[in-house]
Amino acid sequence: MFQYDEICIHTFLENQLQLFREKVAGTPEEADEFLTDCMACVFDGINEVREYFKEQGTDISGMDDEALKEAAEVFELPDGRFLIVES
Repeated sequence: MFQYDEICIHTFLENQLQLFREKVAGTPEEADEFLTDCMACVFDGINEVREYFKEQGTDISGMDDEALKEAAEVFELPDGRFLIVES
């Protein structure tokens, strides 16, 4: 099972309202469990994010890197990685 590091968990906790109308997690433990349950993915760069969406069949034509970073399900991590949470 993939384990999410503190950066992923903290970033999700702080920014979860960009994707959800109300908080789905209130503690780091709840955030880790939620991310695990929804099989959130971590990617090393925006090119990997783009490839993931293409593989999923998501229409991202016409989206530049900035628009992709602003997608509700994309959480930019402070260390340059990206967390994708499918709701």
